[in-house]
Amino acid sequence: MTLHPIHLHVHGTPEEMGAAAGARAAQLLREALAAKGSARVMLAAAPSQAHTLRTLAAAQDLDLGAVTFFHMDDYVGLPLDAPQAFGNWLDANFFSLLPGPTTFHRIPVDQAADDAAAGYARTMGTEPFDVLLCGLGVNAHLAFNDPPADLTDARAARVVELDVVSRRQQADEGHFPTVEDVPERAVTVTIPRLLHSAHVVCSVPGAEKRTAVSRTLALDPTPEVPGTALKLHPDVHLYVDAAAAPGEEGDRG
Repeated sequence: MTLHPIHLHVHGTPEEMGAAAGARAAQLLREALAAKGSARVMLAAAPSQAHTLRTLAAAQDLDLGAVTFFHMDDYVGLPLDAPQAFGNWLDANFFSLLPGPTTFHRIPVDQAADDAAAGYARTMGTEPFDVLLCGLGVNAHLAFNDPPADLTDARAARVVELDVVSRRQQADEGHFPTVEDVPERAVTVTIPRLLHSAHVVCSVPGAEKRTAVSRTLALDPTPEVPGTALKLHPDVHLYVDAAAAPGEEGDRG
C-alpha cells in the first residue's frame, strides 16, 4: 500500500478557504477541458462546500457547460422536493448560480434504495472523475461512508445505515429539527469510487471539524477514520480555515 502526503492549506476564514479551494478546482477543470474538451466532477453537498462552490461558479473563462457533474450521497426516504435532499441543495447553492445549462446526474432516490445505488453505479460508469470536491464529517466520514468504513469496497455505490454522529451533525447544522427527523438510511458512493479521480480538493471549515482534520492528517489509513483514505490518493489538497486547522502545520495563505 503506497501512501501519499495530504497537502494542507490553512486560511483565516471560511471565505478565504473557499476562494482558494474553488480557484484550484477551476484551474484543474480548465486543464482537463483544454486537454479533452470535457470533464467529470464529483460534488459533495454541504454548507462546508458553499464558499468553494460559489468560487467555482464564478470562475472566469471556464465552460462548466462542458462538465458532467455527479454527487456523492443522498438520503433515502425524503420527499423529492425536500430542501435537505443533497441534489436539491446543489441545485439551490451551485447550479442556480451558473450562467447556462449543465449536466447533473442525481442519485435517483425516488427508486427503491438498492435499485438507486445500482443504477447510480451504472450512471457513473468506470471512467475516472477529473476532480473530486469533498469535505469531512465530524466523524471524518467521506460522503456517507461512516466509520468503520470499507476502504476497499468493490461496489461503486451502496445503501448505508447512518450512524448517530452523522445524523446528529445534520441536526446540529440546522438541516433538521432533531436527530430523530434525520433519515436513517442513504445511498452513498463508496470510498474507492470517490478516489478514482485525477485530483481531490477537500474543503473543511469549522472548529467542529478540527478533530476530524487532525486525525485524518495524523493516522495511516484506517476504517475508523475514513478521511485517512485520502492518503491513498496521489494528489489531495485539503483546505481548512483557522478554526479547523490542527496547530501550525501547512501553508497559511
